[in-house]
Amino acid sequence: MDSPDQFVEDYISNLSSIPLDLSKPLWEMHILNVKTLDAEAIAVFRIHHSLGDGASLISLLLACTRQTSDPDALPSIPAQQWAGSHFSGGVWWLFFAIWTVLRLIWNTLVDLVLFLATMLYLEDTKTPLKGAYGVELKPKRFVHRTVSLDDIKLVKNAMNMTINDAIMGVTQAGLSRYLNRKYGDQSEIEDAENGKQNNIPKSIRLRASVLVNVRPTPGIQTLADLMANESNNPRWGWGNRIGYIILPFAIGLQDDPLEHIRKAKAMIDRKKLSLEATFSFHGAMLVIKLFGAKASAAMARRVVSNTTLAFSNVAGPVEEISFYGHPVAYIAPSVYGSPHALTIHFQSYGSKMTIVVAVDPDVIPDPHELCDDLEKSLEIIKDGVLMI
Repeated sequence: MDSPDQFVEDYISNLSSIPLDLSKPLWEMHILNVKTLDAEAIAVFRIHHSLGDGASLISLLLACTRQTSDPDALPSIPAQQWAGSHFSGGVWWLFFAIWTVLRLIWNTLVDLVLFLATMLYLEDTKTPLKGAYGVELKPKRFVHRTVSLDDIKLVKNAMNMTINDAIMGVTQAGLSRYLNRKYGDQSEIEDAENGKQNNIPKSIRLRASVLVNVRPTPGIQTLADLMANESNNPRWGWGNRIGYIILPFAIGLQDDPLEHIRKAKAMIDRKKLSLEATFSFHGAMLVIKLFGAKASAAMARRVVSNTTLAFSNVAGPVEEISFYGHPVAYIAPSVYGSPHALTIHFQSYGSKMTIVVAVDPDVIPDPHELCDDLEKSLEIIKDGVLMI
């Protein structure tokens, strides 16, 4: 065919307008024997979110695949990074522990107040990225872009941060570039694309609903470990064990591109000292028990619909894998049905990071340009790091 990539994009978009057959298990696999720019063929899994969250489904994927270099070996589980303390003991450690607890209590209280305010009335600014009421019912368009995970690790190591900090800063910079171009008139488009003309209104409130795995064991587990937890303590096993945090983005052009990374890290460090995700998860469970699932869903919808986008980052296999003998070129997860016009997923796989953007094409008609902005922002930030 003339445009295989466009065919795949249209096919997957059409799937988002067709409900799953509730008389069958709530998952499907579509095999498109079409050669695209990225792969020899495409396998599309459509799985109802009620079956599991990202951590559960990635664990299932890892159990169904094998290392390409060793067909008998299961893929390696991504190692978790643990931040160490500068205080090893003594009186200074005691002061640090007390100060940390006080900050945890204060940050949690502030975040809970803002969470409740978002549920009741606090809405993001109307921007070219914000969907209107009913956006969850519209078909979505899914596009992806693969970048080098080594480039992200370069930024991470140079700035002494995590991969999550780095990709959040890249996202903030990419959204700023996109909005700057959208707010500019035709005479300013070229300068806006080059980052010279700042067209973004001041004081934009733009926040992301970020999904957080609240299991006691963070990150990805093997399927055997996950199902063992399901048997021993169903509360933390297979399924959806996710809470929400509301993460504000500092939208605007920066003279120093690394400022996006610094601001993102500062906000994420603050969110790490907060129990917002834990409270949102247990609060939802409590509402389900007291008032039913519909009440909990209505409350979650209020919170999510008052933010601009959904954001998720899931670690994937650290080496190349094969699915029943077929080498996997890339993994590109996404969702539809949430009250957002924009959802951004980051999925690592081997030495690659795939950025997946799901959009309402009536709100964001140019998702490939948004991917260009995200990729360009990573390039600019990497160049900034190399100049340090």
